[in-house]
Amino acid sequence: MADASHESSEHGPERRAGARANDFPYYNGLSQQITGPQWLFVMLGVVAGFAVLAAPIKWPGGSIGAFVPTILFFALPLLALRAVSPVHWRALFRRIRGRDIAMMFGFALLNIAVAIGVGTLVKNLWGAAANPAVGRLQESSALDNVLFLGRTIPQLFGEELISVLPFLALLWLLVGKMGWSRKAGIVMASLLTALLFGAAHLPTYEWNIPQCLIIIAVARLVLLLPYLITKNIWVSTGAHIINDWIMFTSAFVGADATSS
Repeated sequence: MADASHESSEHGPERRAGARANDFPYYNGLSQQITGPQWLFVMLGVVAGFAVLAAPIKWPGGSIGAFVPTILFFALPLLALRAVSPVHWRALFRRIRGRDIAMMFGFALLNIAVAIGVGTLVKNLWGAAANPAVGRLQESSALDNVLFLGRTIPQLFGEELISVLPFLALLWLLVGKMGWSRKAGIVMASLLTALLFGAAHLPTYEWNIPQCLIIIAVARLVLLLPYLITKNIWVSTGAHIINDWIMFTSAFVGADATSS
């Protein structure tokens, strides 16, 4: 028994170190502790990226030029993070494994099922505005639709960044500064992030508050789960892309079948 106890004592620090290495970055001394002013700078990058994407600017170059705001959408917050954490900004990214790909498809399908259920309930109670992107797909040429789907890749990566970075900032605030437990901090940071993400969609959905703060927020929670589980933004991005591509492709194919 003494040997077993000794072995357990020896491996205890290793287990704790392993658990720490698999934790979220930036809030507990893992990777690099980001300070309050530095988080403010990163959040300004998030706001700047969103503002560029949302601004009613007609970029030159037609469908190709439309890639510019989607690239700036993710580039500005990522550059802000790299500025405050030049060595450890890559902590958001991990290698993709086979089970990560399975998780992408699994959470994409789960989100579609949840969105249909919640969306039907909200639509029956308060009504819901249509996604304008679906209408544009139905009216555009095949080439424009292919380019549109291509633009969703950087845009959806940007949407993950403007969700994950505020989540980590809130985790730093709630756990690192306010002394909340890690579990409570994760739950509250996830909920607040989902509400902020939903609120950001208010102009897109004609300021329909229930639609944005319930349907969009719930979808954000589901698509945030892959990051919470893996600590890898590539996994939540993959799930988001698969989710939206299924939705957009179904709308396009359905409209094409109706018109024929």
